[in-house]
Amino acid sequence: MGFSSETLAKAKSIISDRKISAEAEAEARLRRLHEEIPELREIDAAFPKLGASIVSLVTENMTEAQREERIEALKSESRELEEARADCLELKGYPADYTEPHYFCGKCGDTGYVGVKMCECLRKECVLLGYESSGLGVLLGKQKFENFSLDFYSGADRTAMRYNYDTCFRYAENFGNDSGSMLFIGDTGLGKTHLSTAIAGRVIERGFDVRYETAQNLISVFSRERFGRGYGDAYTDDASERYFGCDLLIIDDFGTEENNQFSVSVFYNLINTRINRGMPVIINTNLREKEIRARYADRITSRLFGEFLVLAFPGKDIRMQNLK
Repeated sequence: MGFSSETLAKAKSIISDRKISAEAEAEARLRRLHEEIPELREIDAAFPKLGASIVSLVTENMTEAQREERIEALKSESRELEEARADCLELKGYPADYTEPHYFCGKCGDTGYVGVKMCECLRKECVLLGYESSGLGVLLGKQKFENFSLDFYSGADRTAMRYNYDTCFRYAENFGNDSGSMLFIGDTGLGKTHLSTAIAGRVIERGFDVRYETAQNLISVFSRERFGRGYGDAYTDDASERYFGCDLLIIDDFGTEENNQFSVSVFYNLINTRINRGMPVIINTNLREKEIRARYADRITSRLFGEFLVLAFPGKDIRMQNLK
């Protein structure tokens, strides 16, 4: 799976800016040294002349043996110039590569690619941009599979949470366009956000576009777009379109938003559209199944409990246990 075209374009722009900056700084250093060291300026002026002499050999009338002999002589002259240049810089206290571009990434020279393969530096920028655009902010650095602890659970609760952890881990590792949707149900502080964030981080690293949003904020985006411009405007444009187009959508705190006809309509349209397109959704909620069925219309609950994998999160509030 590759990164989205928007993410890749932004990452390439960052890498390209680094390359331009490194080469501009190298050119500035060279200009300063040419003013400081006239001998260096004379040596550098000889290189283009040497190159012109090599090119002219193609058209000169001579035997192949004579041409090869002349090429070897010019190569020897070039090596002597390079040695003289290095000696000149060393004499003035500069390293031999002082006037060369000092690229951020030595592997690709800030091109983003090693041959035809994406360089790790470009991939890293894509991942960082994915973190930035996901909406998860600093949570991605704190809530990972590696630091999710089962020590706060015991007995049947621990068995259930081991199942939840393993299910989420496999989901993240094998995520693709055919991955299903999941509904996390449980009281606050039981690990729902932690595991959904861990999934998001791993999925982003693998090159997928993830969007995370609380139910309240999501409804606010749709509300501003629809009611801010008038009832005649479609509210699946602009900012809200990211919720339809991302590879994985995570909705947190489902059920905390104001419950009215508009919010129900938005959730149905969003969930139904994504399911029909085969685009996964993960929903976290503190509501129990009975409360969800009482709050939302059958057309939503039939989707949630008919087509989502439901994971129940048992136990006691981890944050409260930490405080104790």
